[in-house]
Amino acid sequence: MLQGWIQILLTLLLVVAITPFLGQYIAHIFLGKRTFLDPLMTPLERWLLSCSGVRSPENMTGWQYASALIFSNAVMIIFIFLIFMLQRSLPFNPTQLGAPSWDLALHTAISFVTNTNQQHYSGEVTFSYFSQFAALGFVMFTSAATGIAVAIAFIRGLTGRPLGNFYVDLTQSIMRILLPMSVVGAIIFIAAGIPETLAPPIIVPTLEDPSLSQAIARGPVAHFEIIKELGENGGGFFGINAAHPFENPNGLTNLIQLLLILCIPTSLIYTYGIFANNLKQAWLVYVIPFVVLTGFIAITAIGEYNGNPAVNDLLGVDQAPNLEGKEVRFGWAQSALYAVFTTASMCGAVNSMHDSLMPAGGFATLSNMFLQIVFGGQGTGTAYLFAYLILAVFITGLMVGRTPEFLGRKIEKREVVLASCLILLVHPIAILIPVALTLAIPGIAGMSNPGFHGLSQVVYEYASAAANNGSGFEGLGDATLWWNLSTSFSLLAGRYVPIVALLLLADSMSRKQPVPVTIGTLRTDTGLFIGVTAGVILILGALEFFPVLALGPIAEAFQIMRGIG
Repeated sequence: MLQGWIQILLTLLLVVAITPFLGQYIAHIFLGKRTFLDPLMTPLERWLLSCSGVRSPENMTGWQYASALIFSNAVMIIFIFLIFMLQRSLPFNPTQLGAPSWDLALHTAISFVTNTNQQHYSGEVTFSYFSQFAALGFVMFTSAATGIAVAIAFIRGLTGRPLGNFYVDLTQSIMRILLPMSVVGAIIFIAAGIPETLAPPIIVPTLEDPSLSQAIARGPVAHFEIIKELGENGGGFFGINAAHPFENPNGLTNLIQLLLILCIPTSLIYTYGIFANNLKQAWLVYVIPFVVLTGFIAITAIGEYNGNPAVNDLLGVDQAPNLEGKEVRFGWAQSALYAVFTTASMCGAVNSMHDSLMPAGGFATLSNMFLQIVFGGQGTGTAYLFAYLILAVFITGLMVGRTPEFLGRKIEKREVVLASCLILLVHPIAILIPVALTLAIPGIAGMSNPGFHGLSQVVYEYASAAANNGSGFEGLGDATLWWNLSTSFSLLAGRYVPIVALLLLADSMSRKQPVPVTIGTLRTDTGLFIGVTAGVILILGALEFFPVLALGPIAEAFQIMRGIG
């Protein structure tokens, strides 16, 4: 037990240690300061922007930034969809895989472009090498870069700067952050045993009967795996994702993946501190998601370590770790840690099957996706966190009778409406309405478990889609027309409505004239205010989903405790 907790503690310490270094580097990029990659990347970026028709990039308004983002993403969805449908005629298809169904192709294209990577298929038997690296691998970079661009634009707006240019921010996010780290990481992954090849599956005799053979899938996995984690994409080259030994062969690759998952979203909070010239506030804000993250890790890890009481009774022991759905090479501690990291960051990669988690783990993973701020989606999670801060400023100002201001700019009706729309309306609509329809229409839910766990399966799928996470309780029969189309609605609503609201909110803040700090100004860089913000997050973000948590993992936990599960 002690070894598992030490592994968890060391991983968390490494995440915190990386934050200031990467956060400062990201800030230098988008503040226009010199970095060590300038001699190589500056001419390449100018050439790429020139080829794209962006010869003299200008600052955009919120609507212009959002329009450019949505237009480019729509083009990518069409491009990816066409590659899938023409897959049989395209190269690098050694097993001659045909086109998937149109609804699966559409869902997959939307899922990957929205940085969700929710998969209703098994990768090695559905998509060719070309579809995997030219379509999915391509949008893993662009979708992650889109999230980073939104975060930077939002930070600029909050700190009184113009929002910038989407195409420039997208290009710099790829060329200076994602691509260099992916090249280095892919080399490390290859050295650690992850394959990178265009050779077809290898045929080998089985151990049980040498006269029989088995096809072992392989492919260009290493470069796919690095951007999957770094970009918080999460989509697996193979059906069982990072539980597959070709995606995550050992403890070293598992640790690297954990650090990759959280390194950018945590660092963006530090980047905000540099933009705002207030690192104290950045670290105080950092504490909110970090404390919640640590709490959810403890809840999940304790649940997995203690195991299922019913199973323990059958074994005649007081305690035995829950190893159902887990790889022995990772065990209870690394499986629990990975589950919380991947849902806290909206990555969605898995090294164990979340459907087999104890109810405590289901509670933590669902809560992560309901809150979306621990540490949230690639870039957008940072923006969500500061949207909560804006609401906290407004609510606190009403309570104490002070004018609500954030960074010297007044919080007024427009900002409150946008933040409320972002936090209180869109996410519940994208989850709870599809859940209600799925449960109300007979025969379409596809639950593999009755009762409370079955409800959690359905809720988890829509929460994963709306939060742009992509993981799932994979006992669910989701490879159907209903699931592909209904989750596509949640994918689009959960991604683009909040992004537009965030950009309009940032644009509104950037246009406000700063007011001088007085004795009546509400300080937002104090421990007291951060505590108030945590309370606002709990009240506004968590309680609206408490009924489904109560009917799902909480009820399931009581059921198991009573010995009737």
